[in-house]
Amino acid sequence: MRIVSPIAIDRAVSPSIAVLIPCFNEAAAIASVVADFRKALPEARIYVHDNNSSDGTADIACDAGAIVTHEPNQGKGNVVRRMFADIDADIYLLVDGDGTYDAASAGRLIETLRTGPYDMVNAARRHTETEAYRPAHVFGNRMLTGTVGMLFGRKTTDMLSGYKAFSRRFVKTFPALSRNFEIETELMIHALDLRLPIAEIEAPYGVRTEGSESKLSTFRDGFRILRLIGWFLRNEKPLTFFSALATIFFLLSVGIGIPVIAEYFETGLVPRFPTAILAASIMLLSALSLFTGFILDTVTHGRREAKRLAYLKEPAPSRN
Repeated sequence: MRIVSPIAIDRAVSPSIAVLIPCFNEAAAIASVVADFRKALPEARIYVHDNNSSDGTADIACDAGAIVTHEPNQGKGNVVRRMFADIDADIYLLVDGDGTYDAASAGRLIETLRTGPYDMVNAARRHTETEAYRPAHVFGNRMLTGTVGMLFGRKTTDMLSGYKAFSRRFVKTFPALSRNFEIETELMIHALDLRLPIAEIEAPYGVRTEGSESKLSTFRDGFRILRLIGWFLRNEKPLTFFSALATIFFLLSVGIGIPVIAEYFETGLVPRFPTAILAASIMLLSALSLFTGFILDTVTHGRREAKRLAYLKEPAPSRN
């Protein structure tokens, strides 16, 4: 007979919920964000993690009733890393502090997470105003989401949404390596790579509160996200990455070497000896890249098993 502790029973009936709000200079919006989530989730603890704000965000959040903590290392990724490490709960709700996300959708996010049960539920943004979600951002998001879907699996339509719900075992086994806005990409790739149960719902997305300014740089942060995707491709799918590299080297070697080989068959001579050496060297690089991919794929498989075992050490989320 399996004996269930009273603590486990209590958590299954009424799990603790933590609302995590990373903030940097959101004085104009933070009070209303805290109030809205307090109304939507009266049983939740609301944490505002200030990231070196200079406009009094922390004081305003504290006056609004939030639990305020601080992260000196600049960047949203650093803030999420610290919040995931320090805050203990059964369910985590991550949301930006700019007032663009709909607090009333928090209940649906959590209900979906629990009824799955899922380890992550993403809120895909549904906007009605162009100012809320500019066309350039829409295009960039679709391109980046499509790229990740093609490489790691298609489970989301809005990878870069800052509104997500997580189970405890996701949060406590997530490595959090990103420093800035690419943290959303890392969250999604982590879930896809380990084939964790995830879901997505739609939620309204509005304009920023007047006086609140976006910290997102379209090109700079877009480049960081692309670089992160490449990093994950190399580290989590090395056989794919290095096979592509080997193919490029192979085609380049063949392209350089064919004229030399053709001339040899016609004349029996190799007058362009340096070109022949270059072609052979590039072909050698192709072979080395392929073997590197096979070796690193074995290493990655072991790392993935270790991450999976760490994940399984945490209790599974309750369905109720």
